[in-house]
Formats: sequence, structure tokens, C-alpha cells
Amino acid sequence: MAYDPNNIFAKIIRGEAPCFKVYEDDHTLAFMDIMPQVEGHTLVIPKEGAESIFDLSPDGAAAMIKTTKKIAAAVQEVTKAPGILLAQLNGAAAGQTVFHIHVHVMPRYHGIDLKIHAAAKADFEKLKALGAKIAAAVK
Repeated sequence: MAYDPNNIFAKIIRGEAPCFKVYEDDHTLAFMDIMPQVEGHTLVIPKEGAESIFDLSPDGAAAMIKTTKKIAAAVQEVTKAPGILLAQLNGAAAGQTVFHIHVHVMPRYHGIDLKIHAAAKADFEKLKALGAKIAAAVK
């Protein structure tokens, strides 16, 4: 499948679609997942147009993981989660639903299951407030 420059993440990068941004630099963007599997679920994307890990340049991959590390630390600090799950899906068979490479950063707790992916939208006011706390914790 060829990269679609009109996918929702590409529109977010261009400022054509809104997001609850927690971090941005020249190469990456991080924002709250509006259909979170757990409170604090944050997405990290490269600004490079790439559908999957196989399409992403080495520099794009390096930038994405560098930002993912920053975001994971901030999410853990804010949520006080004992663990952090990083998920990166490649292709529909793996569960990828937006075909712009991205990493899911999800706080994890003993005995608390993840919600079904993309099942329900979060309360946007709560998401905005949590996103602001995560943004403030990014170092």
C-alpha cells in the first residue's frame, strides 16, 4: 500500500486536524490518543511520511524512538504507572488502523486490562488536562 498523505496523522502534522499536543520538535510530534486504551495513552509520530517501520528512514526511526523515550518518561511520571507499554504496529494484519507509523505509549498497572483499541472516545476536557500535565513533564 502506498503512503496516503491525507491520513489523519498527516493532517495533524500539517495543522489541518486538531490534536491534544504534548510535544513537538522538527522531526516528531506526540499527542494524546482520543480513543485511549488506558488513561495516559499517548501517540508518537515522525513528521516523515511513512506508513510503517519498513518505509521509515533510519534518521526518522532514530528521531521517533528518541521522542518516544521522552514521552514514556513523562507519561510514567504523571500517571505514576509502575510500567509502560510501547506498541508499534505494522500493517492491518498487525492491527494498524492509521497508516502513518506511530508508537503507542501506554501506562500499565497490575490487574488493570487495556480497553479495546479505538472503541470509545475519551472525555476531551479530561484528555486536554492530562495532556497538559504530560507536556509539562517532558524533559
